[in-house]
Amino acid sequence: MKKLFRILYLLTVSFIALQLFFLAKVVLMNVIAPQSTSFQRSEAWRIVMKHGELPWRQEWVKDADMSAGIKQAVIASEDGDFVNHNGIEWEAIESAWTKNARAQERAEKRLAREKAKSKGPNTATAVRPPKIIGGSTITQQLAKNLFLSGERNLVRKGQEFVITQFLELTLSKRQILTIYLNNVEWGEGVFGVEAASQHYFRKPAKQLSSYESARLAVMLPRPKFFEKLSGSSYLSGRASSIVARMPDAELPD
Repeated sequence: MKKLFRILYLLTVSFIALQLFFLAKVVLMNVIAPQSTSFQRSEAWRIVMKHGELPWRQEWVKDADMSAGIKQAVIASEDGDFVNHNGIEWEAIESAWTKNARAQERAEKRLAREKAKSKGPNTATAVRPPKIIGGSTITQQLAKNLFLSGERNLVRKGQEFVITQFLELTLSKRQILTIYLNNVEWGEGVFGVEAASQHYFRKPAKQLSSYESARLAVMLPRPKFFEKLSGSSYLSGRASSIVARMPDAELPD
């Protein structure tokens, strides 16, 4: 029993120490902008292993050096209630889980039909796994990108919730949005709104039009995919829809 208590004690101390580490890093963001995120470092390693070099674009800009349009577009597209919630939208998460469960059920039914047609489990045509839909807020996305891996499990999600609360309690909404827009991915080796604006439109982020801002916002869920399809009709149509919603997107004070 003593050995068990010692193990539990060490686990508890380690957990608390980890949370204090995350909290200290978040508090430090009030005075020092994060130079990189966990996701960026993993992407840098992947790109180097794939290409043998690191083509990388990122330039930190202040909130005042971003157009109001890009902030409105991202809020309208990613997190419409950003300025009002406490970092987590439980209804959005519940809705996403329901949609994912239904998608998984449909995929399993398709697989069963394929197996029945092929008359054997080993000759069935492969069925594409369902697309996972997220219900994360901007703050949750930032928490994940800053410190965590891309794995999807309850432990990582629980840690994401804790870091999200640290961000919401320690930083202002304006700071959270500024850090997010300076670090989010917009293509292979393209991070932050300034790099994205220069990469796609050859202009600084401060000069982005409403439509250009909306085009960038549409890319966020799948930036590397849309980077290769910059002229797609989906991007144009979705961007027009976001432009129409942008006036209702409330910006943080």
